[in-house]
Amino acid sequence: MRPRIALSGSAGVGKTTLGRRLAQELGLPFIEEGMRRRLEGGLRLHEFGPGDYEDLIEELWDEQYEQQVACAATGFVADRSPYDFAAFWLHYGFMADRERTERTMARLLEQGREYDHVLLLPWGAIPLENDGVRSTDRWTQLRFQSIVEGLLERFAPAGQVCRAESTGDARARLTWARAIVGG
Repeated sequence: MRPRIALSGSAGVGKTTLGRRLAQELGLPFIEEGMRRRLEGGLRLHEFGPGDYEDLIEELWDEQYEQQVACAATGFVADRSPYDFAAFWLHYGFMADRERTERTMARLLEQGREYDHVLLLPWGAIPLENDGVRSTDRWTQLRFQSIVEGLLERFAPAGQVCRAESTGDARARLTWARAIVGG
């Protein structure tokens, strides 16, 4: 079986850039995170009502997971992990429905165990880019990063998570990632 790799971390840490390059070099499919595509396609979050955000997070994860299952035999590089989706749930405070939260978190944390490697990219190594999609508030991004790091520390299997050094150098990151995954 080929490697199942996910990139993890807050917005703007370089997951997509590294993921695309790593997938290309390893000859693996790159599985994009779906929120950007939706926002660029006109999704209007301000029109959401109660429960709509939670539905969206679950829908985005379901779509990504389906793609990953389809690529499991060949391997893949994914932009985000289930731990990131669990962190979204906590970051945005979706805990009002306790049963749904327990069910969602249990599923995400269990599916997180299916990866060979989760490459955690550091907060603050790359300046946040104002692309009109992600928040450029560094403290909002640090809060998300802290949640995802806590989930990885507490729930990821031993040896699964690899933390990148605090460098914004794309070549150095790619060299590091290839060394981790054996490519």
